[in-house]
Amino acid sequence: MAAHKILVIDDSRVIRMRVREMLPTGNFEVLEAKDGAEGLTLIQQEHPNLIMLDFLLPKKSGWEVFQEIQASPHLQTIPLLLMSGRKEEVTEKIPEPFEHFAFIEKPFEKKELVEAIKEAMRKAPKATSLPPRSATSTMGGDGGSGIHEGKIAALEAQVASLQGEVDNLKKQMGQLVAFIKQKLK
Repeated sequence: MAAHKILVIDDSRVIRMRVREMLPTGNFEVLEAKDGAEGLTLIQQEHPNLIMLDFLLPKKSGWEVFQEIQASPHLQTIPLLLMSGRKEEVTEKIPEPFEHFAFIEKPFEKKELVEAIKEAMRKAPKATSLPPRSATSTMGGDGGSGIHEGKIAALEAQVASLQGEVDNLKKQMGQLVAFIKQKLK
């Protein structure tokens, strides 16, 4: 099984195939969604390491998917690469400079894709100290005011563990980018 999941949300089968062909085989599991609604479902089910999102999509637009990602602290930390054939379609809704995601204009070449993935990894917001979703249910029904110190320590340990996993994934993505650069030479 591949170490990294990349979700490509694009209504163009050609773009989805090109991305798959441009990435080194064996290092990635490329997941594909042909519209925004399917893309959001896959984000929730598969927890990808990178999302490549077309801005103009059927059923649910890339703009709507982007807004849902931004509304969730857990999804905001997934590196995001927005794609469009016309950059002005994106800048109408989201003014530059793009602070938390990368942008690539279609059509693109392999080298441009690699650089955009690196930029998306660099720009992704860092995970905050919010407890993971599963941990919030262990806090009890008192609104959090009577949380025992043991539970707090357990949550802090869980956050530290998750941060270690995030750091490890970033290291692996760096190694992958270096591998891609080497293959491009």
